[in-house]
Amino acid sequence: MMSGTRHEIEEHEIQSLKLFKSLSPLLERLHEVGCGRDRAGNRRLHMDQYMMLILLYMFNPICVSLRSLQQASELRNVQKALGVPRTSLGSLSEATQVFDGTLLIEIIKDLAGQLKPLPHDARLGDLGAILTAVDGTLLPALPKMVWALWKDEEHRGVKAHVQFEILKGVPVSAVITEGNGNEKTVLAENLQPGRLYVIDRGYAMYKLFQDILTAGSSFVGRLRDNAVYRVVRENALTPADRAAGVVRDAVVWLGSEGKHEDLKRPVRIVEVKCEPHRKRAHTGRGGPEQGETLLIATDRLDLSADVIALIFQNRWAVEIFFRFFKHVLGCRHLLSHKKNGIELQTYAAIIACLLIALWTGRKPTLRTYEMICLYLTGWATEKELLAHIAKLQKQG
Repeated sequence: MMSGTRHEIEEHEIQSLKLFKSLSPLLERLHEVGCGRDRAGNRRLHMDQYMMLILLYMFNPICVSLRSLQQASELRNVQKALGVPRTSLGSLSEATQVFDGTLLIEIIKDLAGQLKPLPHDARLGDLGAILTAVDGTLLPALPKMVWALWKDEEHRGVKAHVQFEILKGVPVSAVITEGNGNEKTVLAENLQPGRLYVIDRGYAMYKLFQDILTAGSSFVGRLRDNAVYRVVRENALTPADRAAGVVRDAVVWLGSEGKHEDLKRPVRIVEVKCEPHRKRAHTGRGGPEQGETLLIATDRLDLSADVIALIFQNRWAVEIFFRFFKHVLGCRHLLSHKKNGIELQTYAAIIACLLIALWTGRKPTLRTYEMICLYLTGWATEKELLAHIAKLQKQG
């Protein structure tokens, strides 16, 4: 498509929308949101309909902007399948000021509750808590988005702070802040009971560890290489521990004496061999230089050291999701410059991931996403899509 040339969407380019029908009952609860300020009673675009259009944007590469979504709303099959009216560009823009994105959190919980764990190492199946990786990812923002503080006036950014259920392979919550948003503070404000949080060294704050314990959860988190601690006792290593690369297992007090008010109990340190990254300090990218071992702290004294190492290794699942989130679901292109609008788009992306997992019984992948896009644009038949899903389920 030539630069500057607007592509007019045609009816045949958006087809096979039956997959969206399962969403209607979940989104119906949002229909009256924002109607309280509509005193004239003439609102045409409701929140459930707006979210249907945003999800269409997620799954259809033909739709690349609000303008293309407005055009799609004029198509009869889109109106019929998604239950949306013909919508103006003004209504789509106004939606980010009228509809409350946080109301989608309950829908995300409902969808996540329907998912079953994916095939996984049996050692992770009986942890007594929901294995949850936590991390943040930066989305580029425009300089005119004054609230999105990051490097300077010309380099703005938005950060999505995500909680990701490792055994289900899907995100279950996200908080949007400016690019400089403190990830430790965001996690402390959004802790839930019954989880085993898996966190990298950016979250290594002893008070946060205590907050997690106070909330009724546990943690497996990487410490900085120069962490200070006092050993209470050394634990003997088993052959399984050594095979997993564990070189030390000890119960310790973290920090100096003055830090014991932040973390009120001893914890455990598991030291694991890793591949050092010497070039990071030289290039100035990817954080500080990494040594030959990782220091992993946890309150779980009941688990073997090799399982602690395995749990932290699975933290990378959230990093893989971020690639999918930004490169596949269109979240590199923000449809709104307002915080609430970005939250709506982020929650829609999470719902899209959950839908793929529910439709396929597998975690979202680029190949499956592409197959669904081909189906929705009429290039793949329903039979071919079902065959792809069946193949995935057989592999599981």
